[in-house]
Parts: sequence; structure tokens; C-alpha cells
Amino acid sequence: MQPELILKARAELAEGPVWDARAGRLYWVDIHAGHLHVYNPASGNDLRLDLGAPVGCVAPARGGGLVAALKGGLVAVDLACGELELLADPEPDKPGNRFNDGKCDPAGRFLAGSMDDAEQDASGALYSLAPDRSLRTLLTGLRISNGLGWSPDGATFYHIDTPTRTVSAYDYDLATGALAHPRPAVTVPPELGWPDGMAVDAEGMLWVALWGGGAVARFDPSGGRLLAKVDLPALHVTCPTFGGAGLDELYVTTARIGLSPAQLAAAPASGGLFRLHPGVHGLPAFEFAG
Repeated sequence: MQPELILKARAELAEGPVWDARAGRLYWVDIHAGHLHVYNPASGNDLRLDLGAPVGCVAPARGGGLVAALKGGLVAVDLACGELELLADPEPDKPGNRFNDGKCDPAGRFLAGSMDDAEQDASGALYSLAPDRSLRTLLTGLRISNGLGWSPDGATFYHIDTPTRTVSAYDYDLATGALAHPRPAVTVPPELGWPDGMAVDAEGMLWVALWGGGAVARFDPSGGRLLAKVDLPALHVTCPTFGGAGLDELYVTTARIGLSPAQLAAAPASGGLFRLHPGVHGLPAFEFAG
């Protein structure tokens, strides 16, 4: 599982990688820069689009294009011309907040979480946007809404609020999108770093990026046991996602933000995009059905 630096992006805060199986492309974002990146692994080319506002995450849409969570709301993105269409604005009264991580569920809803950009107040929430554009609030009182994912059968939802160091599990109703019966699945010890983004593999295990820990770790959510840890040459590891034709590759984003000159000298690949072969297959990225 030796990580390979495939893109020397030098991104300030790379996040939200998602694999588009239809296009054979990887999307990822540089949050504060407001940049959406489209990486082609066949050619190594990385196309950058400026969305005009901080962007937390994107997800493919079944009808083409993407949905994205921007500081100004949830939008549809036309990749051909770069046009944005506002779908919902959940937080017009919270100018200090921005969106962070998000994904689509197996039924085609777009879930995205917000946070206080200053990382002080528990003003964040987790929202669910239905294909008909109706909006639902799933969780409130979050500090840094982060990694999320579903079990292979879709019956369990996992979510990280980073300062709690906990991956929480919920019963998930695919028919309604409702959450129930919250419980801790994994507690990340301080010596490993802070839990950030997350991916779920086909065996139902959780791959968690470790901010400040320089690694991505595989956990068993049934008992919280650490199964494996892969070190990367970057201190701030932000998010993993499965990709490739067989979903047997793990793409991992990293960040440079907050690192001192000495730390950057020791880890100059920080802010780059990495790939490794974890020995397991992942689950496909679900698409927005709107």
C-alpha cells in the first residue's frame, strides 16, 4: 500500500475527492480557493475550474454535470460552460459558515455538511437535498461536519464531527432519508490525529483520513478496531475515495494550510494528490438523481 504522488498540486486545502465512473475522472476541490479540479488518470491532466466561492464538495449527477456545496448554497454545475444554478441556500443567516464534506446517498439525495469557517462555534449542520430540490436538516450543533458514508447495504450511515474524534453510526432509511439511533462506531485516539474525510469499502470497513496524523486508517465499525494504517508524506491528510475501473484504487487528498516552513520543508508533497492500492475494492460514488 505504498502511496504514489500522482499530482503535485500544492493545494492549500484539497478535499472532497469523488470518482466519476461514467467519465473515468476524479473530481476534487481546493476549498478556500474555490477551485474544482477534474483529474484524468489516463493522461495525468488536471483541469481547474474557478467556481467563484469556497467549495466544500461535489458529486456527479445522473443527468450530467455535478452538484456542489458552495459558501452561497447548493448548486448544479454545468461542466461544459461552467454555469452554476442555485438549488438551495440552507444558511443565508450564517455568513461565518461554509460547507465542508458531502456525498450522495444510494437513493440519489445530496448530503452536505456545514461548519464555522473559524472553527469556533458549533453552528454547523448536515443537510439532505432531495432530487425534487426539497431540503431537510438531518443534524445540527456540529463543529466541523466532515467524512460521511454508507454501509454496503445502505442501512447504516456514518458521519464524522471532527472535534469529537468519533465516527458516529445511524440507522438510515433509504426510502425517506431519515436518521435514527445514533451511536459511536469508531473513536480515533489523539496519537493518530483528527478524523477528517472517509470512504467505505466493499467489506463495510471505514477508511478515515487523519488530519495532523499524516495517514489514512482502516477501521472496523462493528467494534472500532484499527485494522491498518498507511502513512503519507503529508501531515494533513484530508479525504480518501475509491476509484479506478475496478474501484480498487484509493485516491487521497492532502493540505498545506497551517503548516510552518519547517513542516513544509519536511513534507514538500503536502497539498498533493496521492494514489495507493489498498488490496480491497470500494463502493461506487452515488449520483444525484435531480
